[in-house]
Amino acid sequence: MSFERYMELALYAPGLGYYSAGSTKIGPGGDFVTAPEVSDLFSRCVARQCADLLAEVGGDVLELGAGTGRMAVTILESLAELGVLPRRYAILEVSADLAERQRLRVEHLPPHLRDRVIWLDSLPETPIRGVILANEVLDALPFQRFVVHPDRVAELGVALQGECFGWQERGGAVPAVEALTRALSFTLPAGYRSEICLRLEPWIRSVGQCLERGMLLLFDYGLPRSHYYHPQRTDGTLRCHFKQRAHEDPFINTGVQDITAWVDFTRVAEAALAASLEVSGFATQAAFLLGTGIESMAAAVTEPLVQARLAGEARRLLLPGEMGEAFKAMALTRDLRSPLRGFQYQDLRTSL
Repeated sequence: MSFERYMELALYAPGLGYYSAGSTKIGPGGDFVTAPEVSDLFSRCVARQCADLLAEVGGDVLELGAGTGRMAVTILESLAELGVLPRRYAILEVSADLAERQRLRVEHLPPHLRDRVIWLDSLPETPIRGVILANEVLDALPFQRFVVHPDRVAELGVALQGECFGWQERGGAVPAVEALTRALSFTLPAGYRSEICLRLEPWIRSVGQCLERGMLLLFDYGLPRSHYYHPQRTDGTLRCHFKQRAHEDPFINTGVQDITAWVDFTRVAEAALAASLEVSGFATQAAFLLGTGIESMAAAVTEPLVQARLAGEARRLLLPGEMGEAFKAMALTRDLRSPLRGFQYQDLRTSL
């Protein structure tokens, strides 16, 4: 089978896939930690960007894949402090386990905030105004793997090898990958392996159709295409996460580990333009957080122990060796006039 299909089953098969089963996934007791779990400073910064936009267009916040619900709760609390609440805060979650954790966390909100939260089973049929948030969603879209030969590019599929799964070349050439390699300004060496996510375009198109006016704000680890497919990146960016450890073998711990790849943000931008969205900002996570005031938030705390804790959390979110540069923020907008404060310090759009 294709690796794309294998990954889809490993992550999303009902009752068996990683996101369908009941194991703890996010946080210190899970397999990986996301920025909202590292510090509420992240979500408070996102809330400031949301507040600016809601003040202009009003409407809703829709979060896609809300994890433990910590970001949703912190954003709502922050928006209440800023005096700019959405009409409702909608969550679309594919994991029943995570949705239950979200509900338990939301229950602790005061009624005037709790009553704004709803859960959706699918994208809204009627386009919304407001903000759509997706933190570490694109990296979990199933993708294809390929290998470069001197005379062709072949798809890497999945086959049984004894009692275990393993890589096996599948079929002939991969037109999408051949088109990709022709578009690059350099030649990929023989033996080069990487991945391509063809689900980005339909995903952006579907989400874009839900946005009448406002912003789709994406956070994920990724690169512009020319960096993503650099000739020295000879084995791609496929990563698996299990019990706070990262490795590159998707054929062990099947159904109980996360499988991801970095995001080709050039492909995201191309998909956005095809969906009549504007690429209004592209920056590192560090630049976005600085633009939305993370330093002033951390400095406003006077209690020494809390201040030291927040300083440590901020370093993890900002430093290049931590999450600051590998993670990117991208704003895709429709019919917006105001500048986006999260992108005031850095503009990487020319790298796309």
